[in-house]
Amino acid sequence: MTTDQTIVATELFKAAMGSVCTPVSVVTAFDDARPHGTTVSAFCSLSLTPPMMLIALDEGSALLQVLRGTSRFGLNVLSHSQDAIAGKFATKGDDKFDEVVWESRSGVPHITGSACWLACDVEQFVAGGDHTVIMGRVIETDHADLPPLTYHRRGFGTHAALAQLSA
Repeated sequence: MTTDQTIVATELFKAAMGSVCTPVSVVTAFDDARPHGTTVSAFCSLSLTPPMMLIALDEGSALLQVLRGTSRFGLNVLSHSQDAIAGKFATKGDDKFDEVVWESRSGVPHITGSACWLACDVEQFVAGGDHTVIMGRVIETDHADLPPLTYHRRGFGTHAALAQLSA
């Protein structure tokens, strides 16, 4: 039995969330002409009319500070072969885009070879614990017929349809 006063231990919460398979993406933005990005798994579609997405960034994220000063972000859902990119953008530093193939598209960095890509105008920031949720209106999107990179129990993988698993 739980009450409003019950607080779940951090490690138990992390273990529970680790059992959920999530797509891996890189959120990107420009600070003037310099590209910024970070790996996230906390994103989802929000609305069809108008088309909207939401992402969640840690309060200490350098990218969050960039987004507070700009009006647009990109969401690059990585493809199954882009695990090295996921790892690179999960670290701190200014050289994340070195040796990554990307282009400027709709005013945001688009990582080439992503399974899916969306450019969004920032609509709203909402505080959520130690994260901030950013709601964005989708202004452009594109996708490729590539399996997405997923993260499950602290490891990368990809999706396979059930029929493919039993064949």
